Amino acid sequence: MAFMEKPPAGKVLLDDTVPLTAAVEASQSLQSHTEYIIRVQRGISAENSWQIVRRYSDFDLLNNSLQITGLSLPLPPKKLIGNMDREFIAERQRGLQNYLNVIMANHVLSNCELLKKFLDPNNYSANYTEIALQQVSMFFRSEPKWEVVEPLKDIGWRIRKKYFLMKIKNQPKERLVLSWADLGPDKYLSDKDFQCLIKLLPSCVHPYIYRVTFATASESSALLIRTFNEKGTLKDLIYKAKPKDPFLKKYCNPKKTQGLELQQIKTYGRQILEVLKFLHDKGFPYGHLHAANVMLDGNTCRLLDLENSLLGLPSFYRSYFTQFRKINTLESVDVHCFGHLLYEMTYGRPPDSVPVDSFPPASSLAVVAVLESTLSCEACKNGMPTVSRLLQMPLFSDVLLTTSEKPQFKIPTKLKEALRIAKECIEKRLTEEQKQIHQHRRLTRAQSHHGSEEERKRRKILARKKSKRSAVENSEEQPVKHSNSNNSAGSGASSPLTSPSSPTPPSTAVEHAPL
Repeated sequence: MAFMEKPPAGKVLLDDTVPLTAAVEASQSLQSHTEYIIRVQRGISAENSWQIVRRYSDFDLLNNSLQITGLSLPLPPKKLIGNMDREFIAERQRGLQNYLNVIMANHVLSNCELLKKFLDPNNYSANYTEIALQQVSMFFRSEPKWEVVEPLKDIGWRIRKKYFLMKIKNQPKERLVLSWADLGPDKYLSDKDFQCLIKLLPSCVHPYIYRVTFATASESSALLIRTFNEKGTLKDLIYKAKPKDPFLKKYCNPKKTQGLELQQIKTYGRQILEVLKFLHDKGFPYGHLHAANVMLDGNTCRLLDLENSLLGLPSFYRSYFTQFRKINTLESVDVHCFGHLLYEMTYGRPPDSVPVDSFPPASSLAVVAVLESTLSCEACKNGMPTVSRLLQMPLFSDVLLTTSEKPQFKIPTKLKEALRIAKECIEKRLTEEQKQIHQHRRLTRAQSHHGSEEERKRRKILARKKSKRSAVENSEEQPVKHSNSNNSAGSGASSPLTSPSSPTPPSTAVEHAPL
């Protein structure tokens, strides 16, 4: 296979952030074990669903793999005797459903490769680390000065993005990190423009962007090399984590977390907003802000992974902002993601849910004011402020930044136009997805209301009232019909004769009267 071989025509680029839901529908007992039939669905469309069959041992294997998180997950215990009883099987089925519900409610776990392989083996059967290693090895055949030291296994959350510790052969003490990533569903650049923009990234100079040492790409993936930072990211600082540890171990259930001091929040927040404004002014879409994408260099924050938007990769927080139709541009996505980051810097953990109804006490009311403008119900409903507006808020307006490095990122006019079109396409897909989710939510609410106990009682009462009203109307009509019958009989001599073979059809005027 050639280096970074182009994917076959018609290859489906899945959005790995679209939530999977799973319902344990039934069970079937075989000679020595029980199998559980699970209906899995991607997103909101029931048409995009499939069945899988799993044994208890499969759940047990998944659970063992998730032990790296340190979480106590509610997997039903093993039972050696009586495990074929019908009541026990029904109870275990409910327990396994609860187990899946707990995992899928966890934002980090719901996006992890272990769960995806368990629920969707057809789309997640590949060994992505092996694929990445093959591609990287092919590349280094023509670039002999680089050498792979070791894979940095699972340090990131993305399934199709892998990392390797590198060195330069004539500079063995210098450590670098290589990232390799496949294309995502939002890749709208032409192959030529995509490769040109990736190769431009090393020329991007900004005091708050982490420098790219080397970058290259093909039609199907990209490979970038940066200096390895022993201190790690902003998220590593908050979670007291080691940069080389797996993502699930570091961030899923940290034993110690600590919010930052107010001055750190102000300084880091201002630096991040400055680089977001720089990228927005350049027309360069980002959309991938989170604490693990912010490298710490002393007292300076530097943004990582500018290549993600060029590759078309979905955002870490996509399942959050797809719920809110007013967050429909990459600029507003960045501001909403900044709210998540600020919350994590302030409280040492992510919010339990979004929107946030009320915020815990913070070191400053100015912090809460920014959080309310980006994560509250009102903000999510009415829209995000601009980055310029956040920079003017009291939390950041008095922060003085001292740097001698002049920002520089020259993008040719033709590529700027390509970026603009790609950005519009990304936003269009986001808007369409938000519309579908909104319509689905309305339909679900209507169906839930229609099937509720209160609504059923109301319909029964209305039906009884209608029945009584009809009975009263019928009883009032009887004397009138009897009187009309007598009158017709009395005046029969003066009435014209009608043919008995052609009776008059009944009138339909009453049937159409309500219209």
